[in-house]
Amino acid sequence: MDAVSEMLAEVRARGAVFRQTVMRPPWALRMASGAPLTLATMLRGQAWIVPDRHEPVPIGVGDIAVVRGDTPYAVADNPATVPSLVVTSADYCPRAEGIEHSSGPARTCGTPTEGAPVLVSGAFERRGELSERLLQALPAVLVVTAEHSPYPSVEMVAEEVAGDRPGQQMVLDRLLDLMLVSALRSWFDNAQADAPAWWRALDDPVVGAALRLLHGTPARPWTVAGLAGEVGVSRAAIARRFTALVGEPPMAYLAHWRITLAADLLRNTDHTVDTIARKVGYANAFALSVAFKRLRGTRPSDHRSPEPTQWRAG
Repeated sequence: MDAVSEMLAEVRARGAVFRQTVMRPPWALRMASGAPLTLATMLRGQAWIVPDRHEPVPIGVGDIAVVRGDTPYAVADNPATVPSLVVTSADYCPRAEGIEHSSGPARTCGTPTEGAPVLVSGAFERRGELSERLLQALPAVLVVTAEHSPYPSVEMVAEEVAGDRPGQQMVLDRLLDLMLVSALRSWFDNAQADAPAWWRALDDPVVGAALRLLHGTPARPWTVAGLAGEVGVSRAAIARRFTALVGEPPMAYLAHWRITLAADLLRNTDHTVDTIARKVGYANAFALSVAFKRLRGTRPSDHRSPEPTQWRAG
């Protein structure tokens, strides 16, 4: 499994709720669902993502906007339009200026009319710890244009959102997964994107090989000398090259990766701390606890959470 797939492994929609919102100008929605990550696309027309303290970004039909949850923002027909509706996780479609109401499809907020702009959005409520480093590396708002992110097609999304057929929940779940992964993969592949250092380093024949080894076998008792031997360079060479490309030394990177893995296991399994420690490369629960406290500022036992990762309307 490649590094991005590993970090996205726990990003899997369960019980996804898609919503399409039909607008009439002027319109603006203040998004306040509290979700860590939100996706938006236009099925028809154009809109603007208007984040606080950042420049407005346009989105057209089929474009996918990914917005970090720590970025307050609005979606509007024009950056200057003042929001008339605050969207929360509990109240997605209240009556407001700019939105017509009807008894139409359950997933449609507003009355579908010829030529009216149609916005579709969904939000990732809880991010799995395996994707923490990845999501922290994202810009406040990134937009992947339709030509660079053709899957899923806007026609497919529109058809599924408007319909009501057997097995549809599973289809909607997978569409959300596909939208996110497709957008992030396109962003990573864009040479102009400010992708994280470890991603760019994967293309290096030496450091890329080292990263794959550390990701693939984190529990192995790695040393800089052992890693250097595996990739066929000297200890000094791997230390210097890894640090230059990734931004931190190999063993520091490994420590962060092990704790990221441990955090995910703590949240999503009932394994004992000792079992988790051995799975990620620590001798026992005490060693893991010391490392966890140093890097996360909390104890492993305080990090557990029974809540699953899920998607809901944003």
